[in-house]
Amino acid sequence: GLAYDISDDQQDITRGKGMVDSLFQAPMNDGTHYAVMSSYEYISQGLRTYDLDNNMDGFYIAPAFMDKLVVHITKNYMTLPNIKVPLILGIWGGKGQGKSFQCELVFAKMGINPIMMSAGELESGNAGEPAKLIRQRYREAADIIKKGKMCCLFINDLDAGAGRMGGTTQYTVNNQMVNATLMNIADNPTNVQLPGMYNKEENPRVPIIVTGNDFSTLYAPLIRDGRMEKFYWAPTREDRIGVCTGIFRTDNVPVDDIVKLVDTFPGQSIDFFGALRARVYDDEVRKWIGEVGVNS
Repeated sequence: GLAYDISDDQQDITRGKGMVDSLFQAPMNDGTHYAVMSSYEYISQGLRTYDLDNNMDGFYIAPAFMDKLVVHITKNYMTLPNIKVPLILGIWGGKGQGKSFQCELVFAKMGINPIMMSAGELESGNAGEPAKLIRQRYREAADIIKKGKMCCLFINDLDAGAGRMGGTTQYTVNNQMVNATLMNIADNPTNVQLPGMYNKEENPRVPIIVTGNDFSTLYAPLIRDGRMEKFYWAPTREDRIGVCTGIFRTDNVPVDDIVKLVDTFPGQSIDFFGALRARVYDDEVRKWIGEVGVNS
């Protein structure tokens, strides 16, 4: 009976996909036969309640996003006996979903001033330069932590700078060394040395947060669970409404209209709504130019 049913409905539906006539199947990667998450994730994400204050200066922070980031940063500062804590948190997802901005809001909420890096700094005309830079930035953050302030290393769009993007880009020694350096730091976070010097004194552990669109382009051993904890960010309807409320907050747009706007464009990324707002202001500027005239 049902009391002894330990099967996973999502997986069962997926397995049965081939048994159904294609006429009745949803398109690829769509419909009920497509397993969204494993059962454990359904339980841990779907049934979890968050009681964090998730507003920062009037901007909405998604509770699940904030939970992941706060827990990762906090547990990296704690000494947890016999527990392997991954040093790197990799936040990945679709383009324009507000990963970097949500991170910055959480940092501001926690009072953290992160050491920032971008994908553009992960390549150089000199071999070994980006790997050295990562170590320097990491040690800068460690010095701040040593003085009693929270800090972390934040790398934007890691996959764009260190990933293999197919035949269109060249995989260089620097790409290789960036991956290797991050792996080494993740394995020895309290012993990060600069090239050409060796100091036995241990440095504090610095949590590393990276964002990206596709981590499968990175070197596989870097993204294994012991080194990098991965968080897939796909905002829910409530998250999208919350973020859009922040986008339109200075325009005094009623909440009902924001809900209607979000529901009208369910497939669009969050930056679409920011672009939409900018486009409305384009019309106002155009109207003003029409009244004043181009010549003046």
